[in-house]
Amino acid sequence: MGLNIIDAKMLAKMFLAGAKNLEHKKEWINELNVFPVPDGDTGTNMSMTILSAAKEVAAIDEPDMVSLSKAISSGSLRGARGNSGVILSQLFRGFTKVIREYDEINVAILASACDKAVETAYKAVMKPKEGTILTVAKGAARRATDLAMAGEKNLEIFIGEVIKEAEIVLAQTPDMLPVLKQAGVVDSGGQGLVEVLKGAYDAFLGKEIDVSLDFAPKTSAAAEKGALPSTIEAQANAEIKYCYCTQFLIMLSKPFNIKQEMDFKEYLSSIGDSIVVVADDEIVKVHVHTNDPGLAMQKALRFGALTTIIIENMRLERDEKVSDMMERQMQSTDLPDKGSPAEQNSATVPPAHKETGFIAVSIGEGMNEIFRSLGVDYIIEGGQTMNPSTEDMLNAIEKINADNIFIFPNNKNIILAANQAKQLTKDKNIIVIPTKTVPQGITAIINYVPDISVEENESVMAEEVQRVATGQVTYAVRDTMIDNQEIHQGDFMGIGDKGILAVGTDLQSVAFNMVQKMMSDEFELISIYYGDVITKDQAQKLADMVKTEYSGCDVELQFGGQPIYSYIISAE
Repeated sequence: MGLNIIDAKMLAKMFLAGAKNLEHKKEWINELNVFPVPDGDTGTNMSMTILSAAKEVAAIDEPDMVSLSKAISSGSLRGARGNSGVILSQLFRGFTKVIREYDEINVAILASACDKAVETAYKAVMKPKEGTILTVAKGAARRATDLAMAGEKNLEIFIGEVIKEAEIVLAQTPDMLPVLKQAGVVDSGGQGLVEVLKGAYDAFLGKEIDVSLDFAPKTSAAAEKGALPSTIEAQANAEIKYCYCTQFLIMLSKPFNIKQEMDFKEYLSSIGDSIVVVADDEIVKVHVHTNDPGLAMQKALRFGALTTIIIENMRLERDEKVSDMMERQMQSTDLPDKGSPAEQNSATVPPAHKETGFIAVSIGEGMNEIFRSLGVDYIIEGGQTMNPSTEDMLNAIEKINADNIFIFPNNKNIILAANQAKQLTKDKNIIVIPTKTVPQGITAIINYVPDISVEENESVMAEEVQRVATGQVTYAVRDTMIDNQEIHQGDFMGIGDKGILAVGTDLQSVAFNMVQKMMSDEFELISIYYGDVITKDQAQKLADMVKTEYSGCDVELQFGGQPIYSYIISAE
């Protein structure tokens, strides 16, 4: 006789097994990317999202449905990366909203949880597209409901049939999205979801599975880089009114309503500054600079248990930092010019409060410097190769002492994570400008006008980025057919806003042909950003060709230093 119920201990094992299977298959899933670029990252994004939750699940000694649901929901929410990762986190969030109400779950509860998962995920996406992970999840949920209504009680049969339906729908995704059919692949996000379900099912069936996962910290490509310059003298003389930078999480034991949140912030304001309180259904993240961390934590204990407590002595750190900077300066044979600012990548000296701040996602020494020179407060390193997580966004927001913060994701696969961070931020006004490329982000901040309102700036920026056409040159990692163009491994590809513009074996010719396809009569400015593998002479030759062809346009050549993409070129 088959099992009819799943308890929290079994569900935790199933979740870890699902995460393990996805982690094992991530590189294969990456290769399902429609475009054969060297940075396909769907598998990586989904894996890092689920591993963020798996880390919290693995830390629970004796799980019950409530603690397990909190770990899955909050962990995946904070760790969500890329569109596929954000959607996966929303599927988990909806699923756990149902199961947390029960000590054990059966077929009927599972079917209801699947329905809630799909409903939650669809609501999170502004324009849901069929033929994606959403469609696969919807098909699985529909089959789950049919089986439950038909009276199926055996979970082994139920889960097996749900996975079969998910695979059937996955196989149909190329018929829903022609670009998948032409590339000869199924939807990578849908495949990732199927792998999670398969891993969980294997654990349910009692197969011998190593569910241990490597949670060792890795250097994040999404590490923030501050752009607030300060001289050694400025750091040494900076006043630190409150000594201790205090951060912790409150694991809520009861609902945390708006009035409680406002009262808590008001109390923190009475004992410190640089206050950040970010709340969701289960967790409150707190940051405050104060001279008495105990008072902040004592107050917080009224709402739940505390965890991840970090207290740093900012005066001590400031003094050590200044001493180290002075020693390095004295030892340096090439002293900086008088007045030359030394970049500070630390929050030990809190920035002054201001009305508006800016966050940009960027990668490459030149690109980062451009954003800094335009007034961006914090750069989150990432983009095509590594999509920053929702938590990366929240950390950057926390470090900017401003009432209004504009975020430029600069990649279509990062916009959802930025919007999720916006929803989780309660004490600052976050404005996400949906920039899909770095040139769009540059155009957006150039068009910022301090003298007009936030709403007016948002409207102007959103309008101006639509006038920017972008092309990016990289190389193919496999043979394929896209947009009726035959592509071979090693070919260079010029990828525009809506598809492949040029393909060939000569880099410079592909870049120039891409520009020709991008151009229209209304464009007046062409900007060429060359990457870390391109010499200035190579880039100058391309710029000269473009100037000759489009003599009526201004052509700007700048070092971007970006990896993967030899050239990023914009026209506006």
